[in-house]
Amino acid sequence: MNQYSNRRKRLLETLPDNCAVMLFSGKAPMRSEDEAYPFSVNRSFYYLTGLDKEEMVLLMYKMDGIGKQMLFILPFNKTLARWVGGRMLKEEAAQISEINDIRTVSELDDTTAVLMNRMRRESGFEFYFDFWHYSMEQEETVSIKYAKKLQERYPYIKLKDIYPLIGRMRLIKDEYEISCIRKAIHTTNLGIQQMMKTAKPGLNEMSMEGVFDFVLFQALCRNKAFDTIAASGERATILHYHDNNQTMQDGELFLCDLGATYGYYCADISRTFPVNGEFSDRQLEIYNIVLNAQKIVESNACAGMKMKDLNQLVIDYYKEELPKHNLNKDLNEYYFHSVSHHLGLDTHDVDGGMGQILEAGNVITNEPGLYIADEGIGIRIEDDLLITDTGCEVLSREIIKQPDDIENFMRSGQ
Repeated sequence: MNQYSNRRKRLLETLPDNCAVMLFSGKAPMRSEDEAYPFSVNRSFYYLTGLDKEEMVLLMYKMDGIGKQMLFILPFNKTLARWVGGRMLKEEAAQISEINDIRTVSELDDTTAVLMNRMRRESGFEFYFDFWHYSMEQEETVSIKYAKKLQERYPYIKLKDIYPLIGRMRLIKDEYEISCIRKAIHTTNLGIQQMMKTAKPGLNEMSMEGVFDFVLFQALCRNKAFDTIAASGERATILHYHDNNQTMQDGELFLCDLGATYGYYCADISRTFPVNGEFSDRQLEIYNIVLNAQKIVESNACAGMKMKDLNQLVIDYYKEELPKHNLNKDLNEYYFHSVSHHLGLDTHDVDGGMGQILEAGNVITNEPGLYIADEGIGIRIEDDLLITDTGCEVLSREIIKQPDDIENFMRSGQ
């Protein structure tokens, strides 16, 4: 039994009797004319199947204590294969997912109708879908559309959201998941090292982003965890700066927030370093404050803590420390984001909320920052932590962050 089969088994065990679950892999929307946006698989579907192809559907149901699993995929098309490559064969899908009952998507409606007729005798039958919806304006997902169609045809069923159940599973990473995150972090480190070697006054931020992308492609990593933030000078005080199109000046700091992926598992790392390879006294002063805040989080992160308490430790430290360095404005002027979020198949992974009690197996970020716009100084240092019963492991320990190490590395690389 592989990890995907085991996860489906665990999920079915948590579900009540006489229910069904339907998850969709998704489909890339069209961008313009005959060009579609890049496809990105629904992460919960991938978590349960290991499959990352478009227009696949996982159907599971549990009746009289017995669970059944089916997978629906597009049929092989010989003509299409000559143009864009062959679709996944049933045998390949079965080997990866360990689902033996594989049918074509054209059979989904009829199969669902048969299931619904079998379930009519059961009162309170529940059908679970992934009802993720980020904003009111967002277009309805295929999951929401299908659930609405099913409710219209069978008004007696109870629709429920599977997200809380899968979310709780995804929060605890197994050894395979942790190994994937480690590999993503290692590739990210290679990219950051090359950026440090390349950085110099007069270079454009976009060139720095390109350096990182090239290293990822060399490592056969096609998908970044998120759009790279490559910000120099005052632009580094913008939390989610994405223009990445300005020329880096001598004496400025460069802030990068970026991550590679491995098997869709994300790294999320931030590093800040001087464009010319040498911190000024003031830059070093502020940098060390952020570095100390990060150490405070690292020293306290463990099972039983809450992320909001970790963030409060940073706030308390900053309130005491910043006035010593002539930073006397309201703290929100210098620090306006939280210190942590969960990390996994999504960069901002399934979230238990800031009040959630951390458990062994959680992977979270540790990313304090300080943003002083009137001095043109923006600093964020971010590592990825694996929570354990007794503390945490810094998964990104290999990525240098001590000021002396950064300066020595940049000096030797140029």
